[in-house]
Amino acid sequence: MGVVRRRVWDVVVKRPGPAYILLMAAFPPWHAIAAIALAVAMFAGFARGRARIEIISLLTIGALALGLYFYPLPGTAPQDGLALAFEGFGHHALITICALMVLGRGLVVTGALDPAARVLNTVWRFNTRVGLLVTLVIALFASMIINDTPVLVLLLPILVQLARKGGMPASKTLIPVNSAILIGGMSTTIGTSTNLLVVSIATDLGMKPIGVFHYTGIVLAAAAVALPYIWLVMPRLLPDNSSALTPELRLYHATFRFGSDAPALGKSMAQLAAMLPGDVAIAPGGDASVLPDARLNLSGSQEALEEAARRLGATPAPDWLLTRLRREAAMDGQDLAQIEMTIAPDSRLIGLTLQTAGLEAVAVLGVHRVRRLMHDTADQSAEALLREGDVLLVLSTITNAQAFARRDGLLILEGGREMPRSNKATLALIIMAVAVGLASTGVMPIAVSALGGAVLMFITGCVKFDRVGRALSAKVIVLVAASIALGKFVLVSGAAAWIGGLLASGMQNLPAAGVLAAIMLFVTVLTNFASNATAAAVGTPIAFSLANTLGLPAEPLVLAVLFGCNLCYATPVAYQTNMMIMSEGEYQFKDYLRTGLPLVALMVVTLSTLLALRYGL
Repeated sequence: MGVVRRRVWDVVVKRPGPAYILLMAAFPPWHAIAAIALAVAMFAGFARGRARIEIISLLTIGALALGLYFYPLPGTAPQDGLALAFEGFGHHALITICALMVLGRGLVVTGALDPAARVLNTVWRFNTRVGLLVTLVIALFASMIINDTPVLVLLLPILVQLARKGGMPASKTLIPVNSAILIGGMSTTIGTSTNLLVVSIATDLGMKPIGVFHYTGIVLAAAAVALPYIWLVMPRLLPDNSSALTPELRLYHATFRFGSDAPALGKSMAQLAAMLPGDVAIAPGGDASVLPDARLNLSGSQEALEEAARRLGATPAPDWLLTRLRREAAMDGQDLAQIEMTIAPDSRLIGLTLQTAGLEAVAVLGVHRVRRLMHDTADQSAEALLREGDVLLVLSTITNAQAFARRDGLLILEGGREMPRSNKATLALIIMAVAVGLASTGVMPIAVSALGGAVLMFITGCVKFDRVGRALSAKVIVLVAASIALGKFVLVSGAAAWIGGLLASGMQNLPAAGVLAAIMLFVTVLTNFASNATAAAVGTPIAFSLANTLGLPAEPLVLAVLFGCNLCYATPVAYQTNMMIMSEGEYQFKDYLRTGLPLVALMVVTLSTLLALRYGL
């Protein structure tokens, strides 16, 4: 196999011409035909959507393993075929994706991204369209310097959180933001590892080295053309995968306590109302201004009351009790959670108040009152008598909450959520910043820095090891493994070289702009159905050879390959960020096709035209 590859390389790079065309136009090897057929079958299975992504991916791996075991590649043993088929499960790309998922989980569970989410939330509340545009621009420029994957890891939990708080559905924002990230990563040689691969191969072939920002202007001009489509059209082409029936938010009544350093001290009721979120109401009555140790009755949804407590510097339960619960939870190695519990008919709490109930190991943050009659005028505050059917919003560990429910006659409802470990938020941010910084500056590969960051997340307790399953997506893992294996098979079987040869043989009579568009489109197809590395490894020498054959400068053709490697919008298997958003957005294969194909066409036409103008072709 090594001798054959060297001969093909000599023909492709050193002696292009009739012999090259004849070789590439010859009937491909049987393994190349099998690789093309398997790639088409995998794509067709994804596109039809009748079988789950995981099933198709596992079938692809199985077909590779069995096929190469019984019909191994020339010069290889059956065991080599098995190694190729299962190589993806140990590949550095898969390890990188899993490690970055853990890093992203660490930012979420510690609440480290809450300040950034609040800033973006302010913009999104002003106008969702403006919010999306600001997010797209931030994503595009950030990915020019930082690798695409860490940028998505930083933005993904923020966008999901905004969607849960009533913003645009995540399914309508994640693909557009990912597209902006990919365009930004295309614009510099350090934007992605694929860019560096293309430039290094071209330099080895004798082309003058390309600087970091050498072609940035071309990409930014193309981005200006593509941005209106990404911003205004893409979200309309994507489905709303949020729940069809949004549950009605419960209205909780809470009693806020103010310490000696609360920002709300000395404020009048009118000033307090201006500080509160729009959906939080102050109960009638109360003092004219807030004094230390004052109590204030408010009502609102669970998340609205949380935001109100942050703005006012108040607590919905005694501060000493909250401090004790946090300390005991840390000593037990458990997380605190907000849990909704309803009072059953046989509960001992009926007829008592929160002050007289003698509650232990739990803090009641609010009470949702259930009206018995249409004109029920009973006191609705958190300090009124508890009645059957009332819902308590309780802060406690899961273990203590279950014991409380059994002992006092309550039923635990769905909807409980763990509280962020905010005392580790700064630590999680530092770990993420170091991991991203080391990779961005080239000190170490992203696989190594991300894996080290994930280990630190476990060691420091930012992410608990027994909860790691929540951070990982089995669908993404199997899909990545299958894509890596298929991409390598396409390369080593000779399928990629044969297809590239056919493409080159038909370009000799095309104008320069047509050659640029054709090679960009070829590499785009290859990167969407194989891998970026495969597209770079195959497309760069072909582009260099075409430049010699057609008498064109090599640089624009090499840039066409580089751009094509980054136009990976049309399939989830094209790039790891595409797969990372798949589970969060609940996307199907057809969603990528519907939105990605128009963007690919737009970028190919724009970039090839700009290249031809830039180099005077």
